[in-house]
Formats: sequence, structure tokens, C-alpha cells
Amino acid sequence: MIIVENFEENNTPDMKYYAFDWDDNIVYMPTEIILIDNEGEEVGMSTHDFAKYRSKIGSSEFEYRGTTIVNYANLPFRQFKTDGDNQFLEDVMIAKLGPAFDDFKEAINNGSIFSIITARGHNPNTLRKAVKIYIENNFNGINKNRLVHNLKKYRDISDESLLSDDEMVDAYLILCKFYPVSFGDAGSAANPEDAKVDALNEFYSYCKKLSNVIKKKYNIKKDISGENRLEKYFSMGFSDDDPKNLETIKKRVKKDNLTIYSTNKGKKELY
Repeated sequence: MIIVENFEENNTPDMKYYAFDWDDNIVYMPTEIILIDNEGEEVGMSTHDFAKYRSKIGSSEFEYRGTTIVNYANLPFRQFKTDGDNQFLEDVMIAKLGPAFDDFKEAINNGSIFSIITARGHNPNTLRKAVKIYIENNFNGINKNRLVHNLKKYRDISDESLLSDDEMVDAYLILCKFYPVSFGDAGSAANPEDAKVDALNEFYSYCKKLSNVIKKKYNIKKDISGENRLEKYFSMGFSDDDPKNLETIKKRVKKDNLTIYSTNKGKKELY
């Protein structure tokens, strides 16, 4: 297994990792949550608006799009589950760019390890396929040639045999992690914050183990200042647009070298 990381000038991995929410973070998807109004009619709500109104849904009536919302419709997240897998793969190519897209693009082009931690309930392989679609289509600056170039460089340094371009991309995406936290029977797309914390904790532990492998592989020792470079340079960023998710993660996750970003209101800001 090759560990793929961006490299510093001294030719050692920088050990930077990325964790992203998908909706309204990497991209703005056209998928809607289905609600019901006081006349029994179904009303679609964007994921961006849902982050604002979700605490009110089912607890109090409120005005939205010229109608009065009273509750969720039957199967309100129907397009966010496995039944919506095919539609999701179609929608990714018409999605608008979100505030964390540039970081997502950088992670892929550099061949860095990343995770997707989303309230969606698609099959994890569907999320992986969506990212591969972006790579294959050089979506908005994602550059397959640059990714492959970096993957080849890492394999040369690690003395691992070269694969075809597509095989290397597939191997890379297997190393990355995909957490649709409402996939299957467990989890709730309406209240995903605890499951997102669990996923982030799991990914953080996974990346720390990878860093230990890197430390041994590149014989990283204490630098001149006496600091252990593994601890000095290991870092992870997590971004999400939902304030409730961010508050829960901030309270429950206390990790060194973890930076949390808010992408609420379309801007990426330190949380």
C-alpha cells in the first residue's frame, strides 16, 4: 500500500489530511428534502435552507416559499438514500461550486488523503464514483494528469511497482474514506451530528496510523529544534456548513492539529 501525501522541499511528506462535508461545502447540489405544507402538498427544500430551518421542522409551523410548512413529507430524504444513487451521479456534474471546493481540488491534485463525511445515505461506493467522475472529467480544475503525475512520483520514491493511470486512481480512492452517515439502517439525515463526530474520530485515527507508517518509511526523526516532525507537521482540516454539526464536533472532538472551518453563508471561515 502506498501512502500518498504532498511533499515538502526537503522531499518528506507534509502529512496534511482533509475531511469535507459534501452539500453546500464542496458543491451545491440540486437535491431537495421533501416537506409538507398545511394543505398537504409536498414542498422541496434545498440543503442550504435545511441547515437553517431543520430545528423548526415538525416542532412549529413556519413560512417557506409562500406556503406554511408543518412537517416532513413521507420519505423526505428519498433522494439522499440509495434509491437516489443514480440521480446523485447525474447531479454532481451540474452542481455549483461550494466554498470548500478549492481545498477539495488541491487535495485531489496533490494526491492527499481525504474523507467525505456527509449526512447523505448513499452507498459509500457511490460517493467514491462521484469523485472519480470529477477526476475523469477534470471538473473545474481537478486535474487527472497532475494527480497521476504525483501518484507516480510517490510510487517511485516508495519503490512500488507502477500501475496504469486508472489503476493508480482507483488505488488512491480506496485509501480515501467515504462516510455517508445515514447509509443503511443506522443514522439520521435529519440529525447527523453525532454520527459525523464518530466518522471524524474514525478518520482521524486512520490518518494518525498512516502518519506512523510514513514516519517509519521516511525515517522521520526529531528535527534540529527537538520537535518530532510527525507531530509538528501532522494536521487535518474539517469543514461543514451546518452550525449545529460544527458545535457538536467542537464540543466532542478535542484533537491536536485539527482545524475546524465553517462554510456557512458560502464563506470558509475558521470556526
